Amino acid sequence: MNEIWKQLYNAAKQKLNPKVISPFVESGGVAAAVLTEKGNIYTGVCIDTACTLGMCAERNAIANMITNGESKIIKLVCVMGDGTCGYPCGACREFFMQLGRDSANIEILTDLDGLKTITLGELLPNWWGDHLWEH
Repeated sequence: MNEIWKQLYNAAKQKLNPKVISPFVESGGVAAAVLTEKGNIYTGVCIDTACTLGMCAERNAIANMITNGESKIIKLVCVMGDGTCGYPCGACREFFMQLGRDSANIEILTDLDGLKTITLGELLPNWWGDHLWEH
């Protein structure tokens, strides 16, 4: 179990590559990796724009996953520019929750050295959409 967290962390950290693309766009300051139900890892980096229409690393990883035909995430790692693990922002939390009924169970790594995790449900309790899933 610990190995998969290290593998996810390393997959995300390898994508960290802060760079200026234009006077309006920067990318790669944060990276993320998701592990799917099928055991595949998808990564993404943040794309920051002057007009705020950029994309977080987590949502970029989700787009990569969906492009490759998957939609169920088991684990998530967000790597900040300084190498620490981060938490998904509110918009990303909401996006993850809307992917599927079991999204509250997604495990998020919060500390690599201590292998500490939290679930998405703990970060977003009493989610407004829970009652909409077919029971």
